[in-house]
Amino acid sequence: QVQLVESGGGLVQAGGSLRLSCAASGSIFSINAMGWYRQAPGKQRELVAAFTRGGSTNYADSVKGRFTISRDNAKNTVYLQMNSLKPEDTAVYYCNDPVVVTLMDYWGKGTLVTVSS
Repeated sequence: QVQLVESGGGLVQAGGSLRLSCAASGSIFSINAMGWYRQAPGKQRELVAAFTRGGSTNYADSVKGRFTISRDNAKNTVYLQMNSLKPEDTAVYYCNDPVVVTLMDYWGKGTLVTVSS
């Protein structure tokens, strides 16, 4: 069964922190190559952080130095630590495997992050 379950979102003041979690099930997902996406109201979904299949990490310029992606292979879970949050980080956050995204249109429900100014 293919499933992505994101959690950990909420309302936080600017400058605050949140830690998101993503539990992935299904052999099509590679925990070692998962990423975090976000979609703000009226905007397209964007990739903000991801592990590469080469073993490194990539971050969007807008979150570099503030967000950190990590994983627990034993739990098949990926995390996104978000620090120094800004109002422009407000969005629904999703996890997925960037390769799977190109093959099928499957997404979890996401978790809403709202940053107040």
